[in-house]
This record gives sequence, structure tokens and C-alpha cells, in this order.
Amino acid sequence: MKASHETRIIDSWRKNATPWARAVQAQTIASRRLVTNDAIISAVLDCKPKSVLDVGCGEGWLTRQLSPLVDSIAGIDAIPELIEEAQRRSAHRFEVMAYDDLASGALDLTADLMVCNFSLLGKESGDAVVNATQTLLRPGGHLVIQTLHPLMACNEAAYQDGWREGSWLGFDDTFSDPAPWYFRTLESWVALVNTGGLRLVSLREPLHPETGLPASLILTSRRTE
Repeated sequence: MKASHETRIIDSWRKNATPWARAVQAQTIASRRLVTNDAIISAVLDCKPKSVLDVGCGEGWLTRQLSPLVDSIAGIDAIPELIEEAQRRSAHRFEVMAYDDLASGALDLTADLMVCNFSLLGKESGDAVVNATQTLLRPGGHLVIQTLHPLMACNEAAYQDGWREGSWLGFDDTFSDPAPWYFRTLESWVALVNTGGLRLVSLREPLHPETGLPASLILTSRRTE
């Protein structure tokens, strides 16, 4: 039986956990170093949270950066190898957890802010994270998502929602089997973060200093219910 797109995402990240952790720690990803790292930290801190849940925390980079700036921070990721790396580098709370389990109450905490830093790659799994804000976000709390900018990520394909094949273009040959990902138009992203008691309060398009083009899209929503 052919593996689902969501299953392929998990399989790919398990295979590439070690080279990914090395690339993040060595700061070899230029767009992160030049633009998107500072952009996500700024977007989170503008919400003035006291507690943060990092969804798709990977090897824990963002949790470590936010650690001196917020009172409480925790991270979840579906990839055990990445959680193990995060635990080696920080004493914060990290748990292996699939996104689908968030909405079912598997995580016994609430937070002022949930952040997804380039970690919503699938359709059903991305929808599940947004649905989980109803139980994990405190009233008035925020969801902050950084993702590929749809205009830049569309390339030559039709500008419509749908699954795309992944690529490790720009990475070294230690990476293999790129994960598929679900493309959403700007309209679809806005619709997603305006559902389930969430209301979009900020949309940012951080520009790459060398190209002048959007390096990412950052959406911030507030829980109103």
C-alpha cells in the first residue's frame, strides 16, 4: 500500500533528523540566519507571552532562544530523534507527540502562545494543530505561524491548494528522501487562522535583505473565545 503524504513527511524527517540538527546548529541555512530566525522571535515577543508551546520544535532551537525571555516554554515534535537532541541541549519540557494527538487532550498544559516555525507541512496535521488551539490556548492567547511565502513557494505550479513534492535544494548530500508538503494559497492560510475561535491580528512578510523578496509569511491569530 502506498504511504500517505502525512506518513511520508514523518518518514522523511526521521531519516533526516541528524543532518537537520547539524544544519540548524551550524547556522548553514542562509534564510534562517539572515531573516527568518529573528522574524519569528520578534513575532512571538510582540505578543508578550508568559508561556509558550513550540509545536514542531525540532531540535529545540527556538525554545532555547526564547528561554531567557518567557517564564515557561515547552516543545513537542513527532520525531523522537529530534526530541532527544532537544532534551540533550536544554532542560525544558519536550515531548514526542503527533499533531493529531494535540486536539485530543494528550498534552496536559495550556499556554499564552503556540508557535509553529516552518512546522506545518501537511494538510490534516496542520488543520489538527489549529483545532488544538481551542484546548491548548488560554483565552486571549495567540497562535503564531511562520511558513514559506505562497508567492515564492508556488514556483511554476498552479496557484492553488494541493500537495507538492519536496526538495533539499541548497542542502548538502547528507539529506535524502525529501518530504512532500501541502501548499496553501495566501487566502487559504488566512482562512485557516480565522477559524475555531481564532482571529487574524497580524500578517507579516519578512523580506530577504539580498533579494528584496519575501523570505516567509508570518500569521498571528488571537483566540477570542
